[in-house]
Amino acid sequence: MNRKILSLSFFLLTLAQAGAQPVDSVRIPIGLPYMLEINPDARTAAMGYAGAALSPDANATYINSSKLAAAREDFGASVSYTPWLPNLVDGMWLGYASAYKKLGERQAVAASVQYFDYDVYTTGGAGNRAHDIAISGMYSRQLDRNFSMGLTLKYISSDWGQGVVAGNSVKPGRAIAADISAYYRKRLKDESTGQDFSWSFGAVLANIGNKIDYGVGGGQYFLPAKLRVGGGISYSATGRHRINLIADASKLLVPTPVGGSIVSSPKSFEAIFKSFTDAPGGFKEEMQEIMIGVGAEYWYNDVVALRAGYYNENERKTNQKLVTVGAGARIFKKYQADFGYAFSAQKGSAVLDTYRATLSFYLNGKKG
Repeated sequence: MNRKILSLSFFLLTLAQAGAQPVDSVRIPIGLPYMLEINPDARTAAMGYAGAALSPDANATYINSSKLAAAREDFGASVSYTPWLPNLVDGMWLGYASAYKKLGERQAVAASVQYFDYDVYTTGGAGNRAHDIAISGMYSRQLDRNFSMGLTLKYISSDWGQGVVAGNSVKPGRAIAADISAYYRKRLKDESTGQDFSWSFGAVLANIGNKIDYGVGGGQYFLPAKLRVGGGISYSATGRHRINLIADASKLLVPTPVGGSIVSSPKSFEAIFKSFTDAPGGFKEEMQEIMIGVGAEYWYNDVVALRAGYYNENERKTNQKLVTVGAGARIFKKYQADFGYAFSAQKGSAVLDTYRATLSFYLNGKKG
């Protein structure tokens, strides 16, 4: 599709749906900073976008910051790049940078910057380069040997530039949000044989904050608040070969659009609680709003990794069904490169041929 004929409303509708479904079948209101919903990490993106309970790394800052207190290395940093929806629109891309530092054995602090660059077209066809940015700070602490919790605070800015939509001048949207997360990991290791087994659980309540207002006459829009829970297992017989299996279930905590119109009247916290019971189809439809991701990861000698996964959203909702694959490599124990690729199980999907690349750096790793 030629981006010169892309209108603002169609662009946002496409981002909110990534599948051109009717507005009233989608829980994400048009107009919010969709950037918060794009996973920038190549590792978890290659594993069905699951990762709440995956072993911690520098990109835990995005999916579950509570894991950082349990990280093996004292310091880690990463940068990620994603060209977004390349088959639909040229020039959209997402960048992500993060870093964490352990404070002793049980605490960690971290920071991240997420940046989304894209075009929007307003009344009269005037094109603007739009920029969304989220700056985050995190604190994670182990409450006992196996359990940790984390808190993330975010400043979000979404700027469409100058223009007019529905007779109203566009203004930048601003918001403050928070994530609360938890991570539990139980490890059993036989030092004599090298056999190592662990199971883990993660939970995140993300993007809890005030509504965002672009001044376009459509009211204030909810951030994509989300509840994510996940589990995983990891096994190695000798330490040379390791298999990690993970699964996540997530649900957006925003009002269901009514008759194709965005619901903006409830307060943010009130909307979170109502989102569990407001689907017109009752409990059955609420269950259809749960998104599932599953993934597998194989490590050889803690140096080379192969990954695969599957992500599914119900056909009554956004109807995304994605197959994901990827690989990773560690170099000199300090550097890691990861690549993730997603392709649709359905023809005509806008997310076809979407890839992510991540480079990471670590210092002072623990043994074992």
